[in-house]
Amino acid sequence: MKLCVYDAGAGARVGLVDGDAVVDGETTEPMIALIAEWERARPALEATLARGGGTPLDRVRLLAPIARPGKIFAIGLNYADHVAESGMETPKEQVWFTKAATAVNGPFDPVEIPAVSPFVDYEAELVAVIGKGGRQIAREDAAAHIVGYMVGNDVTERVWQHRTPQWSLGKSFDTHAPIGPWITTTDDIADPHALGIRCLVNGETRQDSNTRHLIFDVFDQVAQLSQAMTLEPGDLIFTGTPGGIGATMTPRRFLKAGDVVRCEIDGLGVIETTCRAEAVP
Repeated sequence: MKLCVYDAGAGARVGLVDGDAVVDGETTEPMIALIAEWERARPALEATLARGGGTPLDRVRLLAPIARPGKIFAIGLNYADHVAESGMETPKEQVWFTKAATAVNGPFDPVEIPAVSPFVDYEAELVAVIGKGGRQIAREDAAAHIVGYMVGNDVTERVWQHRTPQWSLGKSFDTHAPIGPWITTTDDIADPHALGIRCLVNGETRQDSNTRHLIFDVFDQVAQLSQAMTLEPGDLIFTGTPGGIGATMTPRRFLKAGDVVRCEIDGLGVIETTCRAEAVP
């Protein structure tokens, strides 16, 4: 099932994507509430989807499936080719940072090039969505705590990222966490560790890999995070980016106003954003 949030002109609604159409979910509950009670909510949503109908996707605006997650964690240096291009050693432990919830952006909404520093980069990533909360989750139980997956772009301002040992400020500018285009529930994904992942900038392929190359896989990540904190429904995990980022190219190739960044993952869909300069007050 593909769960989305859309606006057909009357405000945000939860919807179900059916081919090239979106079927209204017939609920007033927010997405986080639905996935928190997924086993209860799912039969009614399946019945709604079975009735068909809906509005063509090209007549609605798709919004971020989860507008304000409680937590966004992202893992760094988690593909071997990305570690190599960064000139660093393969981590023996998982390297984590946070992204602010206010960075969340719609799947097709503009990404801003900040006025304070323009060195903005792209990072296509598989995003896991926590459905069942918990603490001290064993790796073998981790899959049951994930409700679905999305495409994400861990947009990064590189100067702010690297001017201190902590990366979170450079990762948390407004609009720098586009996600979507919808949540594909786990029953529609045979193996989250066998998905092609790509990023294109202005039609040029910059990243092209597969989630089988994750150093720490998704279930390892859930288990590790839950040793430190309680994971809650709607929390997001950005699972790492493959090689091909602009900062490691010669010469370096950062994003600029007008650039179109397309991130795609097999079976999960596409997000595409156009960069624009931040409006200075």
